[in-house]
Formats: sequence, structure tokens, C-alpha cells
Amino acid sequence: MPLKPGHVALGETELLELVRSQPRPQHLAVIMDGNGRWATQRGLPRVAGHSEGVKSARTVVRAVDALGIRYLTLYAFSSENWSRPGEEVSMLMTLLERSIHQELPELMARNIRLQVIGRADGVPHTVKRGIDHVMYETAGNTGMTLFMAFNYGGRDELVDAFRELARQVQAGKLRPDEIDEHLISTSLYTAGAPDPDLLIRTSGEMRISNFLLWQIAYTELWVTPVLWPDFGPHDLYRAIAEYQRRDRRFGGV
Repeated sequence: MPLKPGHVALGETELLELVRSQPRPQHLAVIMDGNGRWATQRGLPRVAGHSEGVKSARTVVRAVDALGIRYLTLYAFSSENWSRPGEEVSMLMTLLERSIHQELPELMARNIRLQVIGRADGVPHTVKRGIDHVMYETAGNTGMTLFMAFNYGGRDELVDAFRELARQVQAGKLRPDEIDEHLISTSLYTAGAPDPDLLIRTSGEMRISNFLLWQIAYTELWVTPVLWPDFGPHDLYRAIAEYQRRDRRFGGV
């Protein structure tokens, strides 16, 4: 059910009050799309869009944390993104390495735990070392869990989960007929977290791009034409307000 016409025109403060007045999602997932297009539209190099995208991510993390949402998953870099031009990928790695160190003090101050999900194979050593350091430092934090999907692919995640279950069967620790949805879920990168309630995609693209394929079976989708560097708290609150008006039946009547 869409927002009422009056809700669409609400300002950021009014939308925030509306969102806070109702139950919020436990887990929010975001496909952060449109950085390159944002830069191209302004005659800037694509990396400028990625730099602005980092600022948007920081703002959204703060806003989501302030709402008391327990889990946030951001799609930062897919396993398919390695096929982009080498210069862009190199700049992205440098940007990520720098950003993850810069964000550590705020993650600690906000009691946020960072978990990076995806395959470590092929990730530059300096980037992996920085990721491992920040995950180690925030491991004891008890507030929001921030999943950053990096070198991530939904099919890769399922392959890794099935391989782990196959190893357990081969070792005699598990019978094939014991494998069920719960066991598969606990073998995924996001084990221990509830499935996303709401998935936001920016830039207007109507696809899920190999993201959380198992976890979003009954996730509510919200797509906006806003490019990620322009996405802010007002857009976030609109998405959540619309989610709060939907009737989630999970296949029932």
C-alpha cells in the first residue's frame, strides 16, 4: 500500500516522527546503486561518485542506528564488480581501505559491530588486513550489526553454504535428510541475523543483482530513482514509512 498523498509531502522531521510511531524493521538491506551515473551526470570521474557514496553510507548508517534498527546490510562491492575497468577497481580498493579505517572511531562510539560478508579470495592484502582489524575491534560491540557485503555474490554464498553442509555429511556429522531451511540459513554469511524485512534499491534499477538471494525470499522491496550519493535520511524515512503500511502475508491470505 503506497503512502497517502499527504505523507509524500511530509518533511524530514514529520516523516521521522511517523516512522518512530510504528514498529520498525529489524533488518534493513540496501543496494547502493548509481554512484557512477551521479558522477557522469556532473562531468566528474566515476570515482568522485564513489567518494560521495561513502558519505551517503555514513549518513544512512547513522540514521538507521538512531532508529534502533538492529541489522543493516549494505551492498558495497559485488563479485561481478571486478570486471569493471582496472583503474576504477583500484581506486575503489584505495577508497575502501581509507574509509574503513576512518569509520572505526565512530563505529566504536556508536557501539556498532561490523561484519564483512563475501569471499576473501582475491581481495588485496592491505584491504583485507584493514577489514579484519575493524571487525576485530568492533567484535565486542552490542549495538547495531552492520553487514558490509564486499566481494559478495548471492550465488557464491549459497555455494559456500552447500559445500560446508556437504563436508559435514562427508565427515559423518550430518545426514542428508537432516538438511533443512534452518541448517542452510545457519550456514550463510549472515548466520544469526533475521532475514531482511525491507530491501531498498537506489537508482531505479528493477533487479536484485545477485544480492541475498536466500534471505530476501519474503523481503519487502522499495525502489527509488534517487542515485545513491543523493540518498539521505528523508528518502530512508519514506521507504520505511511505506514498509510500515504494507500487509506482510508471507504467502498466506
